Amino acid sequence: MATTKPNILILWGDDIGWWKISYNSRGQMGHHTPNIDRVAHEGIAFTDYYGQQRCTAGRAAFITGQNPIRTGLTKVGMTGADIVLRAEDPTIADLLKPLGYRTGQFGKNHLGDKDESVPTVHGFDEFFGNLYHLNAEEEPEGDSYPTDPAFRARFGPRG
Repeated sequence: MATTKPNILILWGDDIGWWKISYNSRGQMGHHTPNIDRVAHEGIAFTDYYGQQRCTAGRAAFITGQNPIRTGLTKVGMTGADIVLRAEDPTIADLLKPLGYRTGQFGKNHLGDKDESVPTVHGFDEFFGNLYHLNAEEEPEGDSYPTDPAFRARFGPRG
């Protein structure tokens, strides 16, 4: 039995066919992904699963361990919608924290863009990414991002 806790790394990608990762296709199709292949060979690859039809539902199912019908996250919510990860929904981060893990989420979240749905409110120690999808946001570092303090307070980076 291991004396230290294992590191846990989950790679979650949208709209990636299983054959596009060379670990899965044994290099016969798709892309050559040596770094992902190495992680899979040195760890555990989960290959039997049920994929949800929408990214929000799939993320909700994985992060909470619940069927999306229980969380209400069955479809993609629009900006500002009330379709958000709720306080009562457990997350993998909530469950790992008491075991001494530090958790982070990087990239697309898509479980709501209101303050109450930011990943750091749901057990994640760090979050760097976007709350929405398809690059449907402006980066605050960009020249075109609004400079009005009221706008930044309401819609700017948080979490």
